[in-house]
Amino acid sequence: MQKIVPERLKAGDEIRIVAPSRGIKIIGKDVREIAEKRFADLGLKVTYATNAIDENFDMLGTTSPEKRAADIMEAFKDNKVKAIFTMIGGFNSNQILPYLDFEVIKQNPKIFCGFSDITALLDAIYAKTGLVTFSGPHLSSIGMLKGCEYTIENMVKMLMKDGQNEVVPSAEWSDDLWFIDQEKREFIKNEGYWVLNEGKAEGTLLGGNLGTFNLLLGTEYRPAFEQDTILFVEDTSEASIFTFMRNLTALSYQPDFKNVKGLIIGRFQKGSKVTRDQLEYILKNVAPLSKLPAVANVDFGHSTPLLTLPVGGFAAIYGDKIRLKA
Repeated sequence: MQKIVPERLKAGDEIRIVAPSRGIKIIGKDVREIAEKRFADLGLKVTYATNAIDENFDMLGTTSPEKRAADIMEAFKDNKVKAIFTMIGGFNSNQILPYLDFEVIKQNPKIFCGFSDITALLDAIYAKTGLVTFSGPHLSSIGMLKGCEYTIENMVKMLMKDGQNEVVPSAEWSDDLWFIDQEKREFIKNEGYWVLNEGKAEGTLLGGNLGTFNLLLGTEYRPAFEQDTILFVEDTSEASIFTFMRNLTALSYQPDFKNVKGLIIGRFQKGSKVTRDQLEYILKNVAPLSKLPAVANVDFGHSTPLLTLPVGGFAAIYGDKIRLKA
């Protein structure tokens, strides 16, 4: 596949906010204003897609697949827009895949950034066009008043500087309901990465939210595991160790999983109660995973702060060291 790396952002550029899952109604005004100011401080102008700010949502808190797809296509076609960020995650981004014009996206490459349910779009766009996308913060993520510095620093490295990052763990992390009270926060000292299997590996980075990625199995939207692939996965607080294990096991049975040479696992939320010992047990007892260099408790997933990871880009694992390049 011929890969396409989008141009980096620079001061003066416009970024468009789209809502492939849920829309603006779920995001507090204070969160939006903080995020807009943060982007402005980076010299970036924020604009919103038409249907992203439509509060006339259906019973599931979203708009039609056609409308959501139309916003994305309009952003790709608009020459003034240099990057597309998602509003927030949700549960139904995969609904809009048939409504996207991937040839238009390929001819108008630009940064596309989000995570969680947005995994369906990140990997589908890469699979269909070769365009490197980014598993990184939503608009809502940038609207966190405290504890956002690491997220922004790593986003800037990937999207505004040279697209390279020698990743280091955050000093602390949080898994609190920060959007309810921006002043009352709980931060946890980061114990660093968990090296589950020693070793070195490098290759093309693919993955995202595990449950969402698996929705693409058996479809034209799932990117092939190229020769020398690094898989990155994370899951939500609703995913117990049992759910995570069977989903990862199912993925490991894909015929091209033999091309996966390394595994990076994001930090689990407290509600999942997933432990290091449990993850080591899974890797030991699922044959396709047992020999893979693997590192966990990395700063991506549904806790904060967040790394920005290039889907279709390059990743290398050297023990507890991780290197990324878009």
